[in-house]
Amino acid sequence: MTAAAGTVQGSAPGRTGGTVARVVRRNAWTFGLAALLLVLFLVTRAIKPTYGAAELRSLAIGALPIAFAAVGQAIVVISGGIDLSIGSLLALTNVTAAALMAGGSEESAVPVVLFVLFLGLFLGAVNGLLVVASRVPDIIVTLALSFVWAGAALLVLKSPGGGTAQWLKGLIDGTIGSEWIPEALVLLVVSVALVWLPLRRSRLGLSMYAVGSDRLAAFRSGVAVAPTKVAAYAVTGLFAAMGGLSLSMSTGIGTPVPGPYTLLSVAAIVLGGVSLVGGRGGLLGPILAVFVLALIRADLTFLNVDPNFTTVVQGVIMVVVVMVGAFATLRRRTA
Repeated sequence: MTAAAGTVQGSAPGRTGGTVARVVRRNAWTFGLAALLLVLFLVTRAIKPTYGAAELRSLAIGALPIAFAAVGQAIVVISGGIDLSIGSLLALTNVTAAALMAGGSEESAVPVVLFVLFLGLFLGAVNGLLVVASRVPDIIVTLALSFVWAGAALLVLKSPGGGTAQWLKGLIDGTIGSEWIPEALVLLVVSVALVWLPLRRSRLGLSMYAVGSDRLAAFRSGVAVAPTKVAAYAVTGLFAAMGGLSLSMSTGIGTPVPGPYTLLSVAAIVLGGVSLVGGRGGLLGPILAVFVLALIRADLTFLNVDPNFTTVVQGVIMVVVVMVGAFATLRRRTA
């Protein structure tokens, strides 16, 4: 009995080590991105020795809308779709918030925020319903809807304007606990965790992965494919609204012209390890990828490189990552 107990006790560290090894293998790409982000930060410090906590805070504020767009894009891609209207949705929710808050009291901004979040959820659900009902490829439907939402943003505000409550802008201006922990980053982590962690562990979250992995198999297993697709687009719309609100926080106004958020969100999920065919990936990778791309842009700026070259770099990164992912998938199939 003593020998048996010793065997059990001796095997516990082995089991723990095996578990850690499996976690590392399963999340190797995410760990690699985290290491790359650290290396880029050190390179940035080498290029510009004065780069410190204040610059990191500005980086987090600037990356916040892109990060929310990337999170939303990741969710819909995991479910087997894609949303090319996310940049226009972000612009529409941004100008709606700015128009409703202009001239209002600080207290009146609370229902405005809730309304904008509901608006993003609703418009995302509309995207999903049209994709499901029309049976037209997601990329076509959402591309068409991107023009609809962009036009609606121009109807709300014809030019940049409006306003934002001071308490809302104060949510991302400072730091928490340490000068190296920006409030913008904390807001991002808390917002994503509040929505994604319960969703990921729910039946709906599992259904999103199942539908993205194999729609027919998911249907035969009893998954409600159409409602799951609509729900995925609705959650994407919710995160687009968060991105629109974060843009209002950082600029203090509404801008009706969609920025490059759709392109950047796709670049982030590709670099973040989310499979474009669906069913695989998480949200931490795309968030890390957003900051990797932001630091690359900052480094190119510090080196006085033509800003237009940044887009070329992002395109090259996307091509390389897609090719590496395709090669890895091919090797797994032939193994």
